[in-house]
Amino acid sequence: MSALLEVSGVSKSFDGFKAIDNLSFAIGEPELRAVIGPNGAGKTTFMDLVTGKTRPDSGTIRWGELSRDLTRLSESRIAREGIGRKFQKPTVFEDQTVWENLRLALKGTRGPLTVLTYRRDRAERIAALAEEVGLSDHLARRAGELSHGQKQWLEIGMLLAAEPRLLLVDEPAAGMTSAERERTTAMLVEAAKTRAVVVVEHDMEFVARLNCRVTVLHEGRVLAEGSLAHVTADAQVIDVYLGRG
Repeated sequence: MSALLEVSGVSKSFDGFKAIDNLSFAIGEPELRAVIGPNGAGKTTFMDLVTGKTRPDSGTIRWGELSRDLTRLSESRIAREGIGRKFQKPTVFEDQTVWENLRLALKGTRGPLTVLTYRRDRAERIAALAEEVGLSDHLARRAGELSHGQKQWLEIGMLLAAEPRLLLVDEPAAGMTSAERERTTAMLVEAAKTRAVVVVEHDMEFVARLNCRVTVLHEGRVLAEGSLAHVTADAQVIDVYLGRG
């Protein structure tokens, strides 16, 4: 498995507070990775740095076969490079239908010579995406009518429509029913078969369902890494995050 994203010696401070402190780790392709840690561990700042929302004070973030340094690229360019991010609160066009939301998110050319083929391919792609995220029966519904969990799935579908190589997902299980959480687990596991998927999550039961490599952040650094069983048995992880007893 080759490294798709390589974070090397990255640090970031805000008004004297070091949110990220000489952080280094790598994500492969394909791979499913969970990132956990206490509040203030640097999880959100890590995603901000990768997507270009925030610039590091030092270090590099290398991307892809050409090892491009993402710290030199704009947010829009990073998105075009194939990095998608899902925030904790779903962001969809609530007045538009599920179909329209997915159509707006699709990646593809729209030149006049390809419009007929594009329309046919587009319809097939939208149907496939809806099936992938469990919304085939809701294509004609306004997004605002969906449940919280269904809106989360729609946003994941919209991100997948852009065909990212790396998908960053922030607390996808929050506010979901048990059945929705099971479907979300299967969705992320399936997505990670063909791309890198990084899931930031506090819910340890949900992380266990993902059955993937786990990175524990603390004070902006990697505290432990490995299987969930390995990191949850680590004394330092117990002290700073899981607690004793």
